[in-house]
Amino acid sequence: MNNRREFLIKSFFGTAGIALASTSLIKGAPAIIKNYNKPDSKINGVQIGCITYSFRSLPDQSAEATLKYVTDSGISAIELMGGPAESFAGMPESTMDNGRYNNLRRKKRDGGQLSADENKEFMELQKEAEAHAANVAAWRAKTDFKKFEKFRKMYKDAGVSIYAFKPGAFGMNNTDAEIAYGMKAARALGASHVTLEHPANDARTLKLGKMGEKNKMSVGYHGHTQQTPTFWDTALEQSPRNALNLDAGHYIAAGYTDIFELLQKKHKRILSMHTKDRQTPANGKGNLPWGEGDTPIVELLSEMQSKKYKFPATIELEYKIPEGSDAVKEVQKCFEYCRRSLA
Repeated sequence: MNNRREFLIKSFFGTAGIALASTSLIKGAPAIIKNYNKPDSKINGVQIGCITYSFRSLPDQSAEATLKYVTDSGISAIELMGGPAESFAGMPESTMDNGRYNNLRRKKRDGGQLSADENKEFMELQKEAEAHAANVAAWRAKTDFKKFEKFRKMYKDAGVSIYAFKPGAFGMNNTDAEIAYGMKAARALGASHVTLEHPANDARTLKLGKMGEKNKMSVGYHGHTQQTPTFWDTALEQSPRNALNLDAGHYIAAGYTDIFELLQKKHKRILSMHTKDRQTPANGKGNLPWGEGDTPIVELLSEMQSKKYKFPATIELEYKIPEGSDAVKEVQKCFEYCRRSLA
C-alpha cells in the first residue's frame, strides 16, 4: 500500500513538472492531491468570481448542476443567486413562468411600453407571483439553516467559496422576518455580504443597514444605468453595513468616465464589482463580448491588482450567447480574458 501511495504521489509531481526534492514534499502530497483539479480563479492577487445568474439560460438550476457550471468554468468564488440554495433547502417551487414574468417586469422597469396583451399577461403573472411570495415567506419563517450549511460544505469540498448571496428576500414587499432570514442564510453559506437592486428608497436602505448591523451581515446595493458617482452616498451614510455592489459595465453605459476615481474614493465600501463589457451611450449602450465594448476591463483589473483592492471582480454574462455555444463556454471565455489581462 505504501509503495502504491508513493507511486501515486510521484506520478502527481511528475505530471505537474515538480521534482521531489525532499521527504517533506512527500508528507505534504496528500493535501495537494486533495486539491488537485479544483478551480482557482484568484489571479495574481485578484479574485475573479462569477454570479450564478450567468448560467440562467441552462435548463437545470439545481444546486448540483450550478456547482458543475461553476467548476467547469474554472471559477472558485461566486455571488450566489437565491434559487439553487433555496431550492436545495426545500423552498416551495413556483409553477408560473418566471422567465416570462421577469422579462416583462424588466421591460417595464427599464421604461419599455407593454402592449395591451403583454400588460394583461403581466398582471396575471404578478398575481401568481404574489401568491407564491406568501408561500415562500411562510417557508422562510421556519427554515432549517443547517441545509444552507450543508450547501456551503458541498461547494467548499468542490473548491468553491460563496462571497455573496442574492435571494429575493430584501425587496420592498419582503417582511423584516424575511430580511433576517436572508442574512442568516448568507452567514450559513459563508458569504460576507448580501446583494440586491438598490431600492431607491432611503427608509429601506436605512432599515437594511440597521438589520445588517444586528445580523452581522453587510449589504451591497447593485445598480443599472441609474448609477451615478453619488448613487450610493445616502445608504453609505446611514450604516457602516451598507456598501456597493458596483456594476462597472452599467456604469459605463450610464455615460460616466470617472470609474477609476469612483474606485479610489469608495474602494473600502465596495464589496464586489459586476464586470461586463458595455458601450457608452454614444456607441449605443450595447452589451458585447468582452473586448468589444467600452468598459475598461483590463485597466480595472490592473487597478485592482496594483492597488491591492480586496473586492472580487464578478463575471456577469449578459451579452447574447453565440449560436453553438452556451453559458459555461462564454463564462470560460470571460475568465480567460481576465487571466490574460492579469498575466
